[in-house]
Order: sequence, then C-alpha cells, then structure tokens
Amino acid sequence: MRSTERDELAGKDGTTPGAARLHLADGVPLLRPEEQVFEAMLDGWRNQQLARNLALSTINGRERKVRAFAAHADGFPWTWSSPLADEWFGDLRAVRGCVRSTLRGYQEAVRLFCDYATDPAYGWAAECERRFGTHPVQVCHEWNTAVHMQDCEAESPKRAFTRDELQAFFDHADDDVSRVRGPWPQGLAAPSATRCCSRPYAYGLRRNETRMLDVADFGRNPEGVEFGEYGVCYVRHGKAKKGSPPKRRSVLTVWEWSAEILDQWTTEVRPAMRHADGPALWPSERGRRVGLQRLDSRFATYRDDLGLDRSWTFTR
Repeated sequence: MRSTERDELAGKDGTTPGAARLHLADGVPLLRPEEQVFEAMLDGWRNQQLARNLALSTINGRERKVRAFAAHADGFPWTWSSPLADEWFGDLRAVRGCVRSTLRGYQEAVRLFCDYATDPAYGWAAECERRFGTHPVQVCHEWNTAVHMQDCEAESPKRAFTRDELQAFFDHADDDVSRVRGPWPQGLAAPSATRCCSRPYAYGLRRNETRMLDVADFGRNPEGVEFGEYGVCYVRHGKAKKGSPPKRRSVLTVWEWSAEILDQWTTEVRPAMRHADGPALWPSERGRRVGLQRLDSRFATYRDDLGLDRSWTFTR
C-alpha cells in the first residue's frame, strides 16, 4: 500500500488499521506465542483490507491461501523463505495441476500478505524480532512468480458452444423443466436453476450477475418495442473494481425468444413457486436466491448428459 493511501486510512491517533499494537497488548505474555501472533497478523491483515473496501469473498479467499502456504511450509511467516515458496508453487502446478490463473492467485495472496507483514508502518517485523529473534521477509519476487500478460487465460479446450451444441443444451434444459413441472407443480426450484443456466446466454451474463437479477431489473427499449417489458436488462451486480461497489451496466435484448422466455417465466412459472413473493428473479425453494453451487451443478449435469467436454464451465 502506498504511503498516501496509508495516511488516509490512519485513525485520529495516527494508528494504521492492522497495526500490531492494535492486536497484541504490550506486556501481556502469550500462552502459544507463535500461533497467537500469526492469528493476530491475519486479523490485522483482514482489517487493513476491510479499510480498503475489499469484498469479504476476496479477503476470505486470500486468507485461505495464506493458511494453505503456512500449512505446507509447516512454519510461521517469520520462518518463511523463497525456496519454501518455490517448492509450494511447484507442487501446486506439477502435482495438484493448478491452472495458470489459479497459481497466480495463490502467489498474489502470499505476496500481499508478506508486503503487509514486512511494512514498518504496521510494526509486525519489530514485534516478531522482539518475540522470536527473527522477522518476516518477502518470499514472492518477480523471478519466482507468474506474470499476468493477457486478459484471457482460458485453456485451449475451453471454447464457445457451437449452434448445434447450444440448441441441444437449451432443449435438454426445457425437457428438464417439463419433467419437473409434471408430477410436482409446487416444487419448481429445479426449473429456476435450469433457466439460470440456459438464459444468461441471451445477455452475456456472469454467474453472479445472473443469480442477483430481480424481477424489476428489466425495462422497455424505445428502439425495440417488439420486446415489450424486456427490452433492456439492467445488471446491478457486475464484477467490481478493487474497493468499488458492484459495476452497473445495461444490456439490450437482441433475440425475441429471450423476451418470450422471460415473460413466460415471470407470468406462469415463477408465481407457482412456493417462495415467489421476494424480489429475486430466480428464487430457490427456501425463498432465497438460487446459489452459485446450484448453478454449477445444474450446468455440469446437463453438460455430462449431453457428453460435452467436462472442462467446460458456466462461464466458458
């Protein structure tokens, strides 16, 4: 973090969020000093990231990655070294088969944590030196970490559907809706996940953008009156920039069948569900929004039923 950003985040007393003295009381002996100092460092790092308005999912994911490295190294941050990091990164790539983007995510989490732990403003290096006779160092450098060189890093087997594959996928999803609606008219949670899987293609939506849609997130397009109330899709939960709220955007409807499907869903299918009184366009059987895991599992089921490449995912 730059010094100007750090000054802006500092409290009235000049204390920076995540500083060691906010998490460890002076003069108080610790029962398990190594474990407790490490946990305090992670708590401080969490506070520093919260002060930067980062998403909780991002913070939790980074913490899990740092804990995974600590478990692999069988040591605490003040004992880590670059060879230990090299060994772990090599294990992730060669043994566990992590793809390039996943490996870079692990490296980025460890690098950011080490930046935090070694920053004099937070006082962790001095605290570790006083307690353990050594201090944390940066273990991720330009010579042992991957560089993000291009926007798309999808593996070569991942490609878009062909028209025949897409039609087969949609037909299979529609057949599943008919199957569920037949014997169990009140249990329509499965069709909600089904429609979530097949219809985002019409608007090019990500998974979370899809599940976060409300019934009210559609409107008329004066230049496309044939689409009725579904001429524009207002995306309110787009992928956010660092420390910023979700990005908003509007997507115009281009196919008549997409407006017809949405109209059928909101007027016929959705009202028959047990929990259709909320704002969510795709409610679950418990009255919440359909979950990301549900979307992934539904997509994977249809993909496997049709014999498509198992490397394909909802976003590919």
